[in-house]
Amino acid sequence: MDYSQKSPAAIAEALGQRLKQARLNRDLTQIEVAERAGVSRKAVLNAEKGKAQLEVLVAILQALDLTAQLDSFLPPQPPSPIQLAKLQGKQRQRASGQRGKDDGDEDQKREDKGTQEEPEW
Repeated sequence: MDYSQKSPAAIAEALGQRLKQARLNRDLTQIEVAERAGVSRKAVLNAEKGKAQLEVLVAILQALDLTAQLDSFLPPQPPSPIQLAKLQGKQRQRASGQRGKDDGDEDQKREDKGTQEEPEW
């Protein structure tokens, strides 16, 4: 089916019909799917009409044991070359030269700068 020319509502309705067919193939009622998914029967009915929230759809897919097909539905997207280039620009080019206080070099740094810290009493 060519989805590029379909409206979002038509695509959602077609997915709802497939969801209904998957339920029927497993010989489950809407109530049984709703109980397994932790949603109401009306939520299952709406999903089968193509009108469901994403979380409800995922819960129903889990109840029907169809989550393995999600990668086929929407495969993971690798970063684009532009995104990779942006990430490369974030890599450190040089060290900051700052050391932590645990290095014991604080007194040496003060002496090099010609400053002395007054003791706290």
